[in-house]
Amino acid sequence: MVRVVGIDPGTKTFDIIVLEDGSVKVEQSLDTFSIAKEPQILIEAIDRLEPEYIVAPSGYGVPITFGDNIRDAERFSTEIILLSTGDAIRAGAKAGEVGIWVYDAIVKTVSHLVKNYRERVVFLPAVIHLRTVPRYRKINKVDMGTVDKLASAFLAVYEMSERLGKDFREINIVVTELGFGYAASIAVERGFVVDGIGGSYASIGTLTAGALDLEVVVGVGMWSRWDVFYGGVFHGAKTFDLETIVKGYEAGEEPYTSMFSAFIEGVAKDIARMRISSPKADTIVLTGRHSRNTTVLQHLRELFKDLNVTTLRGLKGVTKAKEAAQGYAAIGEGIVGGYFRDLVKHMDIEGACGTSVDYIIHARAQNFVERVRRAYIETVHRSNLCKE
Repeated sequence: MVRVVGIDPGTKTFDIIVLEDGSVKVEQSLDTFSIAKEPQILIEAIDRLEPEYIVAPSGYGVPITFGDNIRDAERFSTEIILLSTGDAIRAGAKAGEVGIWVYDAIVKTVSHLVKNYRERVVFLPAVIHLRTVPRYRKINKVDMGTVDKLASAFLAVYEMSERLGKDFREINIVVTELGFGYAASIAVERGFVVDGIGGSYASIGTLTAGALDLEVVVGVGMWSRWDVFYGGVFHGAKTFDLETIVKGYEAGEEPYTSMFSAFIEGVAKDIARMRISSPKADTIVLTGRHSRNTTVLQHLRELFKDLNVTTLRGLKGVTKAKEAAQGYAAIGEGIVGGYFRDLVKHMDIEGACGTSVDYIIHARAQNFVERVRRAYIETVHRSNLCKE
């Protein structure tokens, strides 16, 4: 029996769970804003749990990497896990951007974990790193589903297999994560992740603007790293409370009506796109904070009357930890040979390779691509680039 701690660095809360033999033994939910101001809160919470293994915050993802394989934890977390730079994080922190404070907290946490736990800390891949996703679907993509979104998809495949009494190869679903700030949809075919649309590339989210018309991009010209946290439904409605938006929508009040409609229709369109990649999908599995909103659930069921739209119960023993935190720990537990090893093998998570920028072909992005790839090679002892 292996004691694994999984950490999901959410936009609203950081969820921490302890997993043993497929069951959740400990759950903690820490306010993200508090951690952003004082990362030591998270570090001390992890240390108190006395884990055998830790599945660390992995952001945009990396091929499976253990801490003792990392040369420079600060640069690794900054440039690979967060796709940022030290200068950008410092500038954002100075400007008072809470989202960048979170980045800074993740960098400090990762540095602590690598230094103190070495081979007992592991970092996970995101959707774009998986060999089960065809190369042509990755072109000019970075966010096809960050690590937390893949973790939720992993949990969904496991639970649907258990719930229906089916082999992993019989699971054809679309997993849609509706987090506090970002949404993502992931196509699963025969129990394999085969495609994904991630938060900053997906339709408008609650915090992020989602996929932007390139005319907007060139019109603005200069962007900051923290601009990915802006332009979403919350900003359009001038509230960070989805319940307020829903009530305004039901009362026919603007801007709530337009903002809620944009959110729901955007999610539905992303799901529809994933059905192209998994045409046999018979179930939409909703995860994340906003999946618990009954109005959101009702609207998606009305839009997909031909499919089963459901939510997850979660692992044995869970009471409050988000699906992503459960999936984080489950994947890590499987990697080190525990309860979920068969599903880790089936989904070929151990076969993940490369960086999250490998498939960008736009000439203007080549310096960005080269910087990230160079950082990966220089910060990881045995880097695992994909073979052409």
